[in-house]
Parts: sequence; structure tokens; C-alpha cells
Amino acid sequence: MKGKRALQAVIFDLDGVITDTAEYHYIAWKKLGESLDIPFDREFNEQLKGISREKSLARILRLGGKEHVYSAEEKEEFAHRKNEHYVSLLNSLTPEHTYPGIRELLLELQASGIPAVIASASKNAPQILRALELETMFSYVVHPDSVPRGKPAPDLFLRGAEEVGADIKACIGIEDAQAGIEAIKSAGMIAIGIGEEAGLKASGADVVLKDTKQLSLSFLERTLQEHSH
Repeated sequence: MKGKRALQAVIFDLDGVITDTAEYHYIAWKKLGESLDIPFDREFNEQLKGISREKSLARILRLGGKEHVYSAEEKEEFAHRKNEHYVSLLNSLTPEHTYPGIRELLLELQASGIPAVIASASKNAPQILRALELETMFSYVVHPDSVPRGKPAPDLFLRGAEEVGADIKACIGIEDAQAGIEAIKSAGMIAIGIGEEAGLKASGADVVLKDTKQLSLSFLERTLQEHSH
């Protein structure tokens, strides 16, 4: 494999890649929005994917023309209320909620000594991984508060690579949100998108898969070779 780069780390988003907690986020944000007389639909909810709790709240308040109505303390309380509701919904998560192919891929990575890392805007990542019984399969979980900027900035992915001592050019990031794909590309990594091709390709994804079933170590290694510069 002279001249070819070996895969050194795989950095995963959580919501929409490992499992689907997006529905729980939607339910919790919608309930908060309705309590503030700001109804919204699933289409608007797409704008909240991959971004932080604080940024999501700001977008909801802007939608209702209420971004300047509440104090910082009130906004903090709203975000806390949404999270409490969301965390209570997480209690129904079980290992069966892991997306197809993910557990098998993580086992392959583990057997090959390639670190798997979580780079998610979710502060609840450890609880979710425990519920899915996947926590031992990840070498590192980046806490969103440990980096200066959230997605689409590259900070979460750069921190993930740094923590496991991986060369950025030998890392693959896997995301389902446009903001996440932008973050991976800004970090200088290969980006695999999961979901609808148009938006993810527009954000710079190197490869887009309809779902996680096709993910495997051999697929990732091939993708790295084909898209390395």
C-alpha cells in the first residue's frame, strides 16, 4: 500500500447517524414553541439539525419574532426546559434503536484498532450511547462545551482527531446534517453524508449514502483512497 493513506480514525455525528433521536428533539422543541405561541412544522425543524441547543432556540424565537422579548436568563430556562423534556423521552431508547450496520461497523473498527469518536452537538451523547449499549465502542466523545465553536465550524471534528492522535487527512467524518458536512470539510477530512443527496452534496460531502446499511470498514478504506488528495 505504498503511497496510500491508512484510515486512522472515524468521527461520527450522533443524531441521524448512530440512532434517530431527531424525533425526540422535534417533539421537545415543538412543545416549547407552542408554550411560547410559536408553532412550527417538520420543515422548519430541519433547520435545527446539527446545531446547538442555544442556536436552535434562537432560530425558534426569530421565527416567532420574539428574539428580543426574553432575557438571557429566560432563554436559558427555555433551553433547560426543552432538554428536560428531551431527556425524559430518551428513557425509551434501547440497543434496538441503533441504526442498521452501525454496531457491526464499530466492531470492525474495534477489531482493527481504528478509533471511533463521537463529535456531536448533543450534550446528552454519553447517556444515549449507554442506552444503546455502545459506550465501550468509542475511544472518545467530544463534549460540545469543550470547543469554542459548534458546527458548521470544524472544532468538534478537529478535537476528536486530536484526542486520538489521528492525522486529519486520514480521518473520515460521517454526518446527516449540512452543517455537519461543512464542519468535516472545513476540518480537512473526507465527508460521508447519510440521507438525501442534494443538500449533503451541496455542502461538500464526498460520498452520500441513503442509509447506514452500506457502511463497512472496507467501504470506508476504499472511500479514503478514492478521495485522498
